[in-house]
Amino acid sequence: MAGNDLGSLLGGLLGGGGQGGSGGGANILGSLLGALMGGGAGGAGGGQAAGGNPANNPLGGLLDMLTKSGLADQAQSWIGTGENQPVSADQIKEALPDGALQQAAEQAGISPEQAADEIAQVLPQAVDKLTPQGQVPSGSLEDIIRAQAI
Repeated sequence: MAGNDLGSLLGGLLGGGGQGGSGGGANILGSLLGALMGGGAGGAGGGQAAGGNPANNPLGGLLDMLTKSGLADQAQSWIGTGENQPVSADQIKEALPDGALQQAAEQAGISPEQAADEIAQVLPQAVDKLTPQGQVPSGSLEDIIRAQAI
C-alpha cells in the first residue's frame, strides 16, 4: 500500500506519463521505497536498508546502499546541482538487497530484471528532484515529495 502511494506521488513529481515509461518507473520506484521501509517480506533487508534513517524516509538509506556498492559518484551527481550520471540495471541489482528488488517487482507485476531496468531509468531524476538544495532533506518521504511537487 505504501509503495502504491509513493508511486503515485513520484509519478506526479516526475511528470506522470510524459516520457513513455516514466509512470511505470515511478510506480516501481515507489514499490521499492515501500519495500525498503520494511513493508512486507524481507524484513531483514528492510531493516538493513534503513541504515539508521527514520523508517518513513528510506531515501537516505537507499543512497547509502548505492554509495557502499561503488555508486557514490552517481548518487552524488543526482543530489548535486550538476548533470545526473546514469546507472545501469545491473548496478541497481548489485546495490539493492535481493528481497527488496523482488518485493518491488512482485508488487508491480514484473520481473526483477525489468524492475531494475525501470529503477535505473527513473532513479537519477527522482533523487535529483527530491534533493533540490543539494542534500537529502529530513522528514517523511511523502512530505518531501509533496513539497517538491508544489
